[in-house]
Amino acid sequence: MKVSGFTIVRNAIKYDYPIVEAISSILPICDELIVAVGKSDDDTLNLIQSIASDKIKIIETIWDDSLREGGYVLAIETNKAFAAISPDSDWAFYIQGDEIVHEKYLPEIKEAMQKHKDNKLVEGLLFNYTHFYGSYDYVGDSKHWYRKEIRVIRNNKKISSYKDAQGFRKDGQKLKVKEINAFIYHYGWVKPPKAQQAKQETFHKFWHDDTWMKENIPQVDQFDYSAIDSLTHFTGLHPLVMQERIKKMNWKFSFDPTQKNLSLKDKFLRLIEKKLGWRIGEYKNYKII
Repeated sequence: MKVSGFTIVRNAIKYDYPIVEAISSILPICDELIVAVGKSDDDTLNLIQSIASDKIKIIETIWDDSLREGGYVLAIETNKAFAAISPDSDWAFYIQGDEIVHEKYLPEIKEAMQKHKDNKLVEGLLFNYTHFYGSYDYVGDSKHWYRKEIRVIRNNKKISSYKDAQGFRKDGQKLKVKEINAFIYHYGWVKPPKAQQAKQETFHKFWHDDTWMKENIPQVDQFDYSAIDSLTHFTGLHPLVMQERIKKMNWKFSFDPTQKNLSLKDKFLRLIEKKLGWRIGEYKNYKII
């Protein structure tokens, strides 16, 4: 069985993306890892080149900044990375620049890839998500956070990145997937407040025009983490690759998890989800088989 990892990155230093940690977290179970490095305003290319592994293969790309609808440029760049993986790979493991796989899940992931390798009906593997917010001590627990997404796909070039690169589709159809008992730790909402604000001011341009930006993105120096509806304490252990970054955290964020800024409708839907495990209206870009 051969496994290729793939990811995209641009301005990782400027916006404090844990891209080195993301790559390092899946590298042990990959035979190669394609990194599509977009032309950046910082030293991102040298950062990726500094990772000591002969598994890593870098392709340099230029993002089309004129594409400002639906995050489509992210899908285009993701497809460039996917296209560059070796044709003899069985699986492709996609990781975004702010996503980390805990080392405890690697055996489970590898076992699932081996188990389903020859079953062509299985087009991908579906992961659970933990979304950190504000600091490494809190996770989002409201319905606004997606719970699952595809991160391992079969090496079939009929499959492509979908919309803003959150998931994948095959010839426009949802992938048939198997759920696995593994989590992606998403750290995209844990950055120094200044870096988070800078990211918001730039990243939303991939979805919206200047008018929307002026109306919806405050022109402030630091991101306000307190404007969140619901969080809970994280009681587990962070991946080993994240330990050094966590030690260097240089800002403070505290939140009372007992305080829920939820509408009556959201409180009702939350109650149903807790009792029945059913999230009404949940978007699912996959078909579980």
